[in-house]
Amino acid sequence: MKIIKVADDEEKKKITRTILEALPEWFGIVEAREEYILDSVGKDFFCAMEKDKVVGFLYLKQTGKDTVELAVMGVLKEYHRKGIGRALFEYAKESIKESGYSFIQVKTVKMGMYEDYDCTNRFYISLGFKEFEVLNSLWVENNPCQIYVMGI
Repeated sequence: MKIIKVADDEEKKKITRTILEALPEWFGIVEAREEYILDSVGKDFFCAMEKDKVVGFLYLKQTGKDTVELAVMGVLKEYHRKGIGRALFEYAKESIKESGYSFIQVKTVKMGMYEDYDCTNRFYISLGFKEFEVLNSLWVENNPCQIYVMGI
């Protein structure tokens, strides 16, 4: 498995669409998925390749002078729990350090709401993220937004 940085915006949109459409448990809301696809343009974008197949990706979004957000991440389900998400994150984290940012944040659905998102929460905690804040009204009702942060 190798991690590469993707520069071409059309390729970013294609990869984002392919992976997110394969993960309806997390990205089943069409409008939100389409927003992630369009938002990939111009972002720092990394993908994981297994032979010639893209198996995962993430992209970053600057949210402040000193902070970036892990805006979206997806790994094909059959590749979960194989270290691909962690490898993607570590690669992106090095890029963040080189860019001079001090913090990274990530948003997900609060622990205890849905089992699939509980796995996501545990994954981010295992990477070293710390709970920062829960926003009950950022997204739709019954989806409280958990914000995690990490110093770089």
